Amino acid sequence: MSHKRMPKRKAAIAVGGVAALGAAALLLPNANASQDGAAGDASVTPKTLKASDASDLASQLQSVLGDAFAGSYYDSGSKQLVVNVVSGDDNVIVQAKKAGAVVRQVENSTAELKAAAKTLKNKATIPGTSWAVDPKTDKILVTADSTVTGAKWNRLESTVKGLGSDMATIKKSAGTFKTFVSGGDAIFSQVANGTVRCSLGFNVTASDGSPAFLTAGHCGVAAKDWSDSETGDPIATVDQATFPGEGDFSLVKYNDATTQAPSEVNVGNGQTVQITQAADATVGETVFRMGSTTGLHDGQVTGLDATVNFQSETDPNGVDTVTGLIQTNVCAEAGDSGGSLFTQDGGAVGLTSGGSGDCTNGGETFFQPVTTALQATGATLGDSGAGAGAGDQAGGDEVGGSADPSASAGDETGTGDQSGTGDESGATADPSATAADPSATAGDPSATAGDQSGTGDQSGTGANDGSSLTETH
Repeated sequence: MSHKRMPKRKAAIAVGGVAALGAAALLLPNANASQDGAAGDASVTPKTLKASDASDLASQLQSVLGDAFAGSYYDSGSKQLVVNVVSGDDNVIVQAKKAGAVVRQVENSTAELKAAAKTLKNKATIPGTSWAVDPKTDKILVTADSTVTGAKWNRLESTVKGLGSDMATIKKSAGTFKTFVSGGDAIFSQVANGTVRCSLGFNVTASDGSPAFLTAGHCGVAAKDWSDSETGDPIATVDQATFPGEGDFSLVKYNDATTQAPSEVNVGNGQTVQITQAADATVGETVFRMGSTTGLHDGQVTGLDATVNFQSETDPNGVDTVTGLIQTNVCAEAGDSGGSLFTQDGGAVGLTSGGSGDCTNGGETFFQPVTTALQATGATLGDSGAGAGAGDQAGGDEVGGSADPSASAGDETGTGDQSGTGDESGATADPSATAADPSATAGDPSATAGDQSGTGDQSGTGANDGSSLTETH
């Protein structure tokens, strides 16, 4: 399999290849602009908001309402923010309504939900389980994958019942939780037992001013040196990595300090999304995930502050617990780990961590919040290196820039070779490709679906053996 080498001073965001048409239609062009407010008296009529504005309003109301605040979510149908309150104080309700939110009185406070999550941690930290706060139901949603059976299931079910019927719900997932090693613009590392493949998430500037990128922490723990091609020389080195524990993120610095690292995501078909800011996830909002294995997919945020218990990759009897993740129903597969989760208007939301299911049957997927990763590493979003903007990316040599409109679908087989290739990240996607055909992958379109599964196998890391919750390298 041949790989084009990216010019040394051109490094592009990890994401490219054939996009699922359903997600692409939603994402491009940027439509459904929000309104500042609904008609009528804004003091009593909920405002119509776009998701990012709803997230900002939720943060403001959390501060204003204090202990009365019990979570919030975005109603994508009405484009309104719904705020849960546990106080019957009319002043509290009036404040939230005047701000433009829909107010809903609920039973469980934030403190009570956090206490329930702590009980789950103490009594039910079992590989193949997860839990997250679901503000739509005002409960904790507990999920168990297909490996949680027998005594493990009984223990989990007993713990959930002990919390009370109004505090938590439990459901079974058909798949297994795993990390998805492989992804966005594919990045590779050679380890003792084979090749590890992950995805570049977002280009950033490290605290010392050098160009770098964020990816999944389990990728940074698995290998130190990363290349933009399977057999190429390393172009970047892990600076910091967190996994397991309080997150799943790595900061990887480019070895060449003059590397240009544009702050954008290439979503295929000659289209890019400029990444302008880090954004906190809001339950109910639509988000987009890009990965080299499965391309572009969209879905909704379903839970926040999720705890996921992966089967340990190093200890057959152990568990790798990761906290503080975003839960969604966006699909992902092996090879998507570390890839970008973002919003239509250019907000960097998450890095692909792991989950269950696939892009045929769906499932649950978890993401590391970008805001937390930036805070922990001291990095900032934005272009690194002089002239890293789109204007410097002429022709087909532009990683993430506009693709040559004359490029045909047939030309695009070179596209996938974009495991980092600056050359084509903007190549035209095959319009005949559908979401059901993710085998036309972004990271290496020359590989077949069967080849992808071999890549994602990660025998060197033990990640994708299907025995447990899987991290998505």
